[in-house]
Amino acid sequence: MSKDQNQDLLTFLEPFPDSTQEIALWLRDFVWDLFPEANELIYDNYNAVAFGWSLTDKIGHLFSTIAVGRSTYQVHFGFYWGSALADPEKMLQGKGTQYRYIVVKDIETFPKDYMVTLLMEAQVHALAKVKDPKQIIQGQTIVKSISEKKRLPGKNNKKGSR
Repeated sequence: MSKDQNQDLLTFLEPFPDSTQEIALWLRDFVWDLFPEANELIYDNYNAVAFGWSLTDKIGHLFSTIAVGRSTYQVHFGFYWGSALADPEKMLQGKGTQYRYIVVKDIETFPKDYMVTLLMEAQVHALAKVKDPKQIIQGQTIVKSISEKKRLPGKNNKKGSR
């Protein structure tokens, strides 16, 4: 089962504080337990470690994401197509045309039931984006990118500052 394939992700999360890692890994288990047939796509990017669940190996079919910011240590629990979700309680943040998220500060206050509802809706929406059923794969963990250069954890490395 792909949930157990976590060594790469653990390595990518290593520079972050234990409390940040704990939240990110708890959220990972939360989604994997709901969608064991999905695929986890992992991106070790310059400014964040991001991973999400897709019905294929394509980013455009992601339905749920977790992002850990390198400069803020914030953990975002998000939806790749979040702007299309109902969100009746207006919990999701973001003003772009697509991505929506909540900031998860601790496990205890994470709105599990509400997020399960949104996850189910997001998964149906993502499935509708899959045009060729042959693209659907199940239960894989796939590292999609590893940035050679990374923003230093906890540092606000804006262009021009040292």
